[in-house]
Amino acid sequence: MNWNKITQSAQIDEIKAISMQRPVLIFKHSTRCSISSMSLDRLVRNWKTEDEERLTPFVLDLIAYRDLSDQIEKEFGVYHQSPQVILIKEGKAIYDESHFGISYPNIMKQLK
Repeated sequence: MNWNKITQSAQIDEIKAISMQRPVLIFKHSTRCSISSMSLDRLVRNWKTEDEERLTPFVLDLIAYRDLSDQIEKEFGVYHQSPQVILIKEGKAIYDESHFGISYPNIMKQLK
């Protein structure tokens, strides 16, 4: 799985632009949280190579870039949680889930 790392504010505009062509998955990851690490690991283990053609994955390190998480919350209107996935399509958040609710099959169902 080739995660794109969110490290700059301008990438949020890039995410919106990409989402006009195909959905974007944002995973907000707390590197200090075992639940976040487990959720991320589950996504990576279930990821299928062919899904890279359907979905562009981004990851945000919440410890290093909390201000970007706040910007994502404002831009897409999704209350901050950690860990959290947000699915962006056509510039808008169409799905979000957090903690043990993060499920690869449920994310992929949203693409149909």
